[in-house]
Amino acid sequence: MFRGPNPSDGARLSDYSQVIPLFGAAGTGPAVLENETDLRGSGASAGRSWSGSGGRWLLWPLRVVLWATLLIIAYRGVTAIIFHQAAALPADGAEPAGAPAGQFPVTLAEAYATEFGQVYLNFSPAIQAQREQELAAFVPPGVAAAHPDLGWNGSGQLRLQSEQVAGIAVQDPRHAVVTLLATVNGQLMELGVPVIASGAGVVVAGEPAWLPAPQQVSPPAPASHGSDPVARSELMAELPAFFQAYASGDSAALSRFEVRGVSLTGLGGAVAVDSIAGLQVPPGGVTRQITVTVIWQLPGQASAGITKLEMAYRMSVRELQSGKWYVNEISAATEAVGGK
Repeated sequence: MFRGPNPSDGARLSDYSQVIPLFGAAGTGPAVLENETDLRGSGASAGRSWSGSGGRWLLWPLRVVLWATLLIIAYRGVTAIIFHQAAALPADGAEPAGAPAGQFPVTLAEAYATEFGQVYLNFSPAIQAQREQELAAFVPPGVAAAHPDLGWNGSGQLRLQSEQVAGIAVQDPRHAVVTLLATVNGQLMELGVPVIASGAGVVVAGEPAWLPAPQQVSPPAPASHGSDPVARSELMAELPAFFQAYASGDSAALSRFEVRGVSLTGLGGAVAVDSIAGLQVPPGGVTRQITVTVIWQLPGQASAGITKLEMAYRMSVRELQSGKWYVNEISAATEAVGGK
């Protein structure tokens, strides 16, 4: 039972006011304590803890941190959208040219036409049914049903020896003609294959076209740059040993003929030197561009006679010592040696 204050006890009413809120209603106790603390000031008990708005002082720093985080997220999101759109569009605001969605799949079409050519350029009555089935995989169903042999009348035969892509003419994002360079029945020809593409799909539109092989051209007459007989004589004394090292691929032997800093790769014993058939040395300074014709022997064919091949090389040589030439580069010649 609670016993109220007795005036005769001599106790101050304020002493009991510190205890009453602890057992009274929760809504009024803190207010009484706060008011008492403000009124009493420094006279309040130093050991009493503040039972008022505990932790309320943490709310404002947390709110500041929360709002700062939200502002940073919003700012980064807006800037990312703006800069992404600016990078996606060119300066004039138009769609970027050559976007993947608008490009013709050149590589896919060339590979598809090559596979088609291997089926189309091979036919004979013995494999007619198989050929019709294989052709149906390359053309639309309507074309396969109407022309299962794709223009062939079922007579005679054609045999493909080799083929490769010679070029492609893209007409628009969906249509193109792939040109194949092929040898059939020992004859060189070109085959024009019409191709239609849509997304990642491709199909041969219909019958291809037999086209003529590339025409041979007459090379221009080689320009006469004269000849340096002294340098030619010096090089003729060194080139047989160089080509012997070049044929064997011996790096130690090749290093004796290389310009400092140059590393040549030989032929690894695939051929052997027979002789130097021709040499053209134009006049000039310490560096010359010469053309050499070499006769190679193919090893391992002695029982059937010695096989020889004549080949032309273009070489860059440099005279680093008087009468001593070193090789800077060797490659295929663009024209044959004029005189031997």
